[in-house]
Amino acid sequence: MVFHVKQTHDRLMTAADFQKATGVEHDTLARLSAYADLLIKWQARINLVGPSTLPDLWRRHFLDSAQLKAFIPPTTRRLADLGSGAGFPGLVLAILGVPDVHLLESDGRKAAFLAEAARVTGTKITLHADRIERVPPLAADVVTARALAPLAELLPLALHHRAPGGLCLFLKGKTCEDELTQARKGWIIAADRSPSLADPAGVILHVNEVSRGPGQRECRPA
Repeated sequence: MVFHVKQTHDRLMTAADFQKATGVEHDTLARLSAYADLLIKWQARINLVGPSTLPDLWRRHFLDSAQLKAFIPPTTRRLADLGSGAGFPGLVLAILGVPDVHLLESDGRKAAFLAEAARVTGTKITLHADRIERVPPLAADVVTARALAPLAELLPLALHHRAPGGLCLFLKGKTCEDELTQARKGWIIAADRSPSLADPAGVILHVNEVSRGPGQRECRPA
């Protein structure tokens, strides 16, 4: 997937803009549009995304999620999305063709939305409606997370589900460097960064290698 995103944020992104930026096929856009319509409908009942982000849904959520597709290795057999919430980025990536996507979401109402969104869009996913640390290790080639927790708290959860040698892709904001500094007090981390196409202050953090430092414990069910 090759992106052609004009780096301006002076107007809202439409579905047509998203298609132009990502090059997705018409049937894929139709599935994403059905997802967007369902999200807006459910948002009136439960808080799935920040209300202020709804007018720019295609940039703030769909493009933000879709941009990860370019960094997922073609050999990927399984992806685990931690704290999936409204399905960003995991469900979007599944719609875009990433195989064997597992969505982990402990909130029952959000899990119900994810199940309905997968049904409406005809997307095959595996949904785990439980706490991340209670789900048996998934041995995923890629682990994703967005706005879930600071990096120091996120790493043990990711390692619980990452296959040896797997990749972690975390969507982070302007606190990314501070989170890395804090996390490196207890972890040995090799990470790269890519600028976000959806948020001028956003960062895609690629954690290529990570190991526990002194005093770090395994992630175990509560």
